Amino acid sequence: MKIANSSTILFRNTMRITDGHLDGFRHAIARAVAFTQEYGPQIMVEVFIDEERMLAHSFQLYRDSDAIRAHWRLSDPYIREVMEHCTVQHFEIFGEPDHDIVAALKTPDGESFPFVISPRLAGFNRL
Repeated sequence: MKIANSSTILFRNTMRITDGHLDGFRHAIARAVAFTQEYGPQIMVEVFIDEERMLAHSFQLYRDSDAIRAHWRLSDPYIREVMEHCTVQHFEIFGEPDHDIVAALKTPDGESFPFVISPRLAGFNRL
């Protein structure tokens, strides 16, 4: 079996919404996604919310590590605003980002958070 040769990278970010910040989180996410839709390099962004458990799940698909770098440069103020209302509970990376991307995985304030990387085995996309 041949392993798929693709540079796409999928992020799955699970965020714990801070008590009392649900409305602020919703507003910040809406602003961030609107900005990203207009100017960001992502192929896809989807955010789901579990109000009962105060969790949100963000999925972002990138063409490659360069697109991730571009997103971080463009979106820093929006990321900071979102992070005022939540903490990263778990972060998953599907694909093989460059080493500097992995080394830079921290909150906007430089805090570390748990993450795992799962290299691609096989697949395709129709994008």
